[in-house]
Amino acid sequence: MRAKLTYAVTAAVLVFYFVLVGSRGVMLIQSGTVITVTFGIAVLILPVIGIWFLWKNTQFVRNANKLAAELDAEGGLPVDELRRTAGGRIDRDSADEVFAKRKAETEAAPDDWRSWFRLAVAYHDARDTPRARKAMQRAIALHDGRPVQA
Repeated sequence: MRAKLTYAVTAAVLVFYFVLVGSRGVMLIQSGTVITVTFGIAVLILPVIGIWFLWKNTQFVRNANKLAAELDAEGGLPVDELRRTAGGRIDRDSADEVFAKRKAETEAAPDDWRSWFRLAVAYHDARDTPRARKAMQRAIALHDGRPVQA
């Protein structure tokens, strides 16, 4: 719940920022000189990119949560079998062991979105966020029946 609240507050702050920057861009365009109109257009591009990025991330999180709920209903969520340090951090060797299992599971069933979901969790636990995101995107695509990139 804390993560959802943090995400919502961050998104709200970003939207406020986009509105603020967009209004400055409009003000620059209304000035009417060549330089201010050019800067105004450039300034308006930033909120558009930011809104697109925020929208894509929100969709990704919602889709990943939908898959997690479905997998939970099936009883297929990965069990937390990771050892932790005294400070509560995941032990690197433990994460590597679990990752090896998840990778083998995914190689055995490359078209199963469930195995890709569990692999994404293993990547995340191993602190490899870019690969975790790509694995989760593949799980979402397989779940939705969309073509996946090799």
